[in-house]
Amino acid sequence: MQPDRYQPYTLRHLETVPRLKALPEPIRHAVRVVAQVLPFKTNRYVVEELIDWDRVPDDPVFLLTFPQRGMLAPADFARVEAAMKRGDPAHLRAVVERIRWSLNPHPAGQVRHNVPRLDGERLPGMQHKYAETVLFFPGQGQTCHAYCTFCFRWPQFVGMEGLKFAAREADSLVAYLGRHPRVSDVLITGGDPLVMKADVLAAYLEPLLCADLPGLTTLRIGTKALTFWPYRFLTDPDADDLLRLFERVVASGRQLAVMAHFNHPAELDTPAAARAVARIRATGAQIRTQAPLLAHINDDAAAWGELWRRQTALGMVPYYMFLPRDTGARDYFAVPLVRAWRIFRDAFAGVSGLARTVRGPSMSTDHGKVQVLGEARVAGERVLALNLLQARDPAWTGRPFFARYDPAAVWLDDLEPAFGEDRFFFESDAEDPAPAGRAGPGPFVELA
Repeated sequence: MQPDRYQPYTLRHLETVPRLKALPEPIRHAVRVVAQVLPFKTNRYVVEELIDWDRVPDDPVFLLTFPQRGMLAPADFARVEAAMKRGDPAHLRAVVERIRWSLNPHPAGQVRHNVPRLDGERLPGMQHKYAETVLFFPGQGQTCHAYCTFCFRWPQFVGMEGLKFAAREADSLVAYLGRHPRVSDVLITGGDPLVMKADVLAAYLEPLLCADLPGLTTLRIGTKALTFWPYRFLTDPDADDLLRLFERVVASGRQLAVMAHFNHPAELDTPAAARAVARIRATGAQIRTQAPLLAHINDDAAAWGELWRRQTALGMVPYYMFLPRDTGARDYFAVPLVRAWRIFRDAFAGVSGLARTVRGPSMSTDHGKVQVLGEARVAGERVLALNLLQARDPAWTGRPFFARYDPAAVWLDDLEPAFGEDRFFFESDAEDPAPAGRAGPGPFVELA
């Protein structure tokens, strides 16, 4: 079966699509309950071409897109279940909101630290955490072809007041970049920018190509479309227009990097995925790949090794193995840091040098991207060695540091400094350091 058009599946399709109606009622009930709190959307391509229904409920793509009972704490699941039975929509909304706020909806200082200002005004459609890179959230791209159950940007999709990043136009981005010449990279993100029509995406990208921004060398587009809807590049009515837009970016002299999310080798099993990769690469764009390490889905070195080998064979560049952020259903997906490092090490050891461009396992924390380098014994103490691959304060980048060995820790906050230290070096008196390229005592004070 080849889908001739994009067709999303939401909660109501649990009762109307034969494949979904055939799911055991306890599974469908769990999806209904959890989806009151966390977003749920899949589509016909995922359901018919990616999921191996003989393996459900353990199929990795099923777990990637269908909410599971364990994604909510048992008490929270029971509260939502009871509120649904009560039949009072206002009461259900109140219960759901309380649970959502308990799930750390914006981790790593995204709202408090990362939103920049221009002429004294906040720019809620942008984030600027690292000096060289600005994230831009186009308003029409703040949804996805399907939602990942682990998504750390789930508040974008559930309407939480004041927590959505979205910009209506690119003028403020161009003006901000003009004031910050150190920025070399703009990441167009979401959601998924490739849900937008090609002409809408062009309205965001072309002002960057035309503006006098000599420091801007790279445009990145974060997307899951290669997994969830590869026909975006093949048979969509404007698929060719999208690829011509990619060619215009490359012809402008700037690098175009498609930051593709692949969580499991099964996402590369269809001919459509390989054809889509080839069409993108033919435009001169580069495809870099990244994904989190997830319990139940890909916490296996063999799966990661196969994923990186297949990506490299298709001409993609493995980039990051992340750890699931401390938000949403993190407790369901979290893998202890020690085990995560061992999975990464074993997968890394089994691939050729072309795939060893990948970095990880990495935590995207308030301080920066913290890589787990591994366990070691230093000065007689068993420790975890870590490193800041990227940092809010550029002076921290590349500095190794050590934590006491803790086989149960799943995040930086679970670790304690080694060697009797009171705190890690980045936990300094300057709680909110200003990244290089910005003036003032705190983050995101604009340049004069």
